[in-house]
Amino acid sequence: QVQLVESGGGLVQAGGSLRLSCAASGTIFSINAMGWYRQAPGKQRELVASITKGGTTNYADSVKGRFTISRDNAKNTVYLQMNSLKPEDTAVYFCNAGWSIVVAGNYWGQGTQVTVSS
Repeated sequence: QVQLVESGGGLVQAGGSLRLSCAASGTIFSINAMGWYRQAPGKQRELVASITKGGTTNYADSVKGRFTISRDNAKNTVYLQMNSLKPEDTAVYFCNAGWSIVVAGNYWGQGTQVTVSS
């Protein structure tokens, strides 16, 4: 079993920044990739950014140049630095862990709300 604990969500004005954190614990030996997905009201859940053990990254086109995903292997933690936030970034953000950086794994965090005001 793998547990994912998220933190860092909140309310921010357009153009501002937030930093999300996700710490993994439990049986994590098989995890190759961790990442962030988001779901806005009325929309499908979508991949935002993901990263492998080796540091290979994958980003949604909508966040390239604004968001940066990183990892701290010692802490089993993945971060999402979100800059130049836009109202359309408003969503519930979910941490995910599994094998692939392009397909969601079996483990999910509880979700954290990110709201960007105009």
